[in-house]
Amino acid sequence: MPDPLKPLPDDGWSRVLCVVAHPDDMEYGTSAAVATWTRRGVEVVYLLLTVGEAGMAEPPEVIAPLRAKEQRRACETVGVSDLRILDHRDGMLEYGLALRRDIARVVRQVRPDAVIGGVFDVEAWGMLNQADHRAAGLATVDAVRDADNPWVFRELAEEEGLAPWHATALLISGHETPTHGLAVDEEAVQASVASLRSHEAYLAHVTGHPAPEEFIPAMLRQGGEAFGSDHAVLFRVHDLGGIGGQNED
Repeated sequence: MPDPLKPLPDDGWSRVLCVVAHPDDMEYGTSAAVATWTRRGVEVVYLLLTVGEAGMAEPPEVIAPLRAKEQRRACETVGVSDLRILDHRDGMLEYGLALRRDIARVVRQVRPDAVIGGVFDVEAWGMLNQADHRAAGLATVDAVRDADNPWVFRELAEEEGLAPWHATALLISGHETPTHGLAVDEEAVQASVASLRSHEAYLAHVTGHPAPEEFIPAMLRQGGEAFGSDHAVLFRVHDLGGIGGQNED
């Protein structure tokens, strides 16, 4: 028997940083948690490591601005005003020091209480996980600790004035063995549906992709059944020390 899911101890959080590889990666249910937090007054920042320019048939120079526009629209539906997109190449995201440094830089800039990353296992959701997702998830795990270590990437402090920052929790979204849940209401469910629907051009490109309203509510309802609420977003949570508390700026 798996352990019962615990309520996410997020009462003291004021800032959350979400790190993903592509536009739309936050929109498969996790954005319902984002909508819940922003309505509560929590500042949520999205960091996209690529602009997803290799995800459609048209040339990257055509797709890049389109996908950025759709992501900005998705952010608006869930109350996110701070969207940051890096220039790593879509489909060629490489785990390594450069990627870790770029994420650690933003962690130090944003100074979040919690960081959300994606699943980095080779297999996920009943299929082989995409390479960029694996690189992004693993780099996020390491970058959160790098951001807290004054002796790693010293140039961030010495040249950019970014002091080390300790995030209290790392949340992995979409993990097959979650540990915590966040109950979300119908308004948040519909905001999540709208956030994915914002990626209109991309969804039209994916053959056979179901309409967001056909599966996002069911996915969140399934999370609620596991958590004991009508709807819920589930996470695998790693306590980095001080979870549920609040950092001092």
